[in-house]
Amino acid sequence: MRSPESAAERRTPSTTLIILVLALCGTLVSLQQTLVLPLLPDFPEILNTTSDNASWLVTITLLTAAVGTPIVSRLADMFGKRLMLIVCMWAVIVGSVVAALSTSLAIVVLGRGLAGFGACLVPVGISIMRDHLPADKVGSGVALMSATLGIGGAVGMPLAGVIYDRLDWHALFYVSGSFAVVMLIAVHVVVPESTVKTRGRFDYLGAVMLSIALTSFLLAVSKAGTWGWGSPKTLSLLVFAALVLAAWVPWELRTGQPLVDIRTSMRRTVLLTNAASVLVGFAMFANFLTAAQQVQMPTDTGYGFGLSVTATGLVMLPSGVLMVAMSPVSAALISRWGPRAALIGGALVMAVGFVGRSLLHGSVVEVMVTSGIASLGTALAFAAMPTLIMRAVPITETASANGLNTLLRSIGTSSASAMVAAVFAATMTATATGVLAPTLAAYQLVFWAGAGAALGGALIASFIRRPVRQGVGMQPAGSSGTPAPTGERTHVKAHGELPEVLVRGRVTGPEGRRLKQAVATVLHPDGRHVDWGRTDNDGRFALALPEAGRYLLVVSAEGWAPQSSLCTLEAGETEPITMHRRLLLTGHITDDGEPLGSVMLSLIRHSGEYVATATADPFGAYEIGLPPAGRYVLTVVDHPTGRTRSRALTVLTASTSLDIDIVTGPPRRVERVASGVGAETQR
Repeated sequence: MRSPESAAERRTPSTTLIILVLALCGTLVSLQQTLVLPLLPDFPEILNTTSDNASWLVTITLLTAAVGTPIVSRLADMFGKRLMLIVCMWAVIVGSVVAALSTSLAIVVLGRGLAGFGACLVPVGISIMRDHLPADKVGSGVALMSATLGIGGAVGMPLAGVIYDRLDWHALFYVSGSFAVVMLIAVHVVVPESTVKTRGRFDYLGAVMLSIALTSFLLAVSKAGTWGWGSPKTLSLLVFAALVLAAWVPWELRTGQPLVDIRTSMRRTVLLTNAASVLVGFAMFANFLTAAQQVQMPTDTGYGFGLSVTATGLVMLPSGVLMVAMSPVSAALISRWGPRAALIGGALVMAVGFVGRSLLHGSVVEVMVTSGIASLGTALAFAAMPTLIMRAVPITETASANGLNTLLRSIGTSSASAMVAAVFAATMTATATGVLAPTLAAYQLVFWAGAGAALGGALIASFIRRPVRQGVGMQPAGSSGTPAPTGERTHVKAHGELPEVLVRGRVTGPEGRRLKQAVATVLHPDGRHVDWGRTDNDGRFALALPEAGRYLLVVSAEGWAPQSSLCTLEAGETEPITMHRRLLLTGHITDDGEPLGSVMLSLIRHSGEYVATATADPFGAYEIGLPPAGRYVLTVVDHPTGRTRSRALTVLTASTSLDIDIVTGPPRRVERVASGVGAETQR
């Protein structure tokens, strides 16, 4: 008779199966996006429309993928990653069926738009890997899923040519839909639901605003080649997108449960990784587009080879296979040298590939080799970026953080597509056979732009801080027992470990007022970092732990002295955490040394913005909630006599006292250090 433990093991899907299914989901994404590309020249005749209208078959998937990625990723963190994986798969299936059964451009575009939601599978799938794979397999799984984006694109082109030649264009959508059905069944059978879910309200207004901004921006970028970069439509859309984003950012900072956590996104590692992602995405797509087009150009251009769509796909296939073969190498390099070094190295290899492409273009083999070098760099960089992101954000926000990173990569690819189209359109010349084709100089300009983007990505990544890891038994830094922040999580699951324990809690003030934007951090008793989270508008937070047990819990909130305690944390709700020590700006107002009561005090920033107003008590004492660190001006106003006096002060992160005599005498400033022992210093 089998033990309960062995039965549980039998019901648990194997690591290999989870990686395989999720990687094939990534292949599905790139496959359904690539299938229509070889047929774009024929779709105007097939659907009885113009070339500009037919380009919507590609543009619409770009728009829905960009809009859907942050929304689906946030919903995945809230309601379940496997659930949203299934929802996206159904969108691909329905979209494929709609496109396959119609001959109307509008309906086919609608189907392609639904299928575009399949791109949201990638960040969700990567987050599932983090939740369910043992630590030694996460790197290889993420690397493989990133690499399958390349092989899906490489397989899509020759497959589309074969299907179109032997069957019918409708069959393209039947193939992608059938593949999605197979993957839907596999996800149901193999992929478990994540135990790490956050609760709360969805940010509907933030989602609408971001969708409007992204749609306006990407529509302007994708159509600029047709409309013209200086056309009123292009400029109006770009200005409108900027205005909406300018309103969206403050909203996301104010709301307790934002669609995109701007504060987390501004952390150095996340910000620099996302910035590098835009440039790396640009370089990746520039390489893919130019390689596919160059080998199809007529031979009388002097640089083309006149290959068919199917032959082009076969030429591109080795690059896709190399990306997959590179995945275990990428994982090993990340494990050995870290994701920061891997991202820098991958971007530099991409730059080398582009330089080679600008110099070596005399044969198909040279194009294959140089574009393959760029693809190898892409595989390494794409594997490193999700790893950097997941190490720097709370475990309960991995899907939404990866979604933002994927979105920024897609902005890079869209920009590359627009740039290539603009450069090629401006340099079109007639060949000896009368065919219009871009010049070799146009290709070389794109190659150098790709090399510059890759080098820019490497430069940005070089400013990402190296993680400072603490060994077991090392004493945490800081007088209050809080370890020095490193920006990276050191906790990872071990093979065979139980599912993570989700701990929820609430942070309040002494009167029960719920504190939003407080930060709760959990560390092992020896100081190793586990997870952190920020409270919402209701003061609630969620943390994912490897197991129930004794931990060091540190809570901090703006305007309050931080608190810490060694406590036992288990799944479910913890006791509310009450912040007791309010950080204050205090002091006494005097009149030639005598207490001056009931006078007004006004606090403004050094730059002039209003902060607070208070009134001293009858004995001249006052207190104001400590504002954020910075330079301020405190003004005393004695209305009965009309006298005023102002003093400048610098606020740090400790309670501060400033005494002011309204007649004479220099100010006296006392700083009370907010530490565990309540030490005071006087200046």
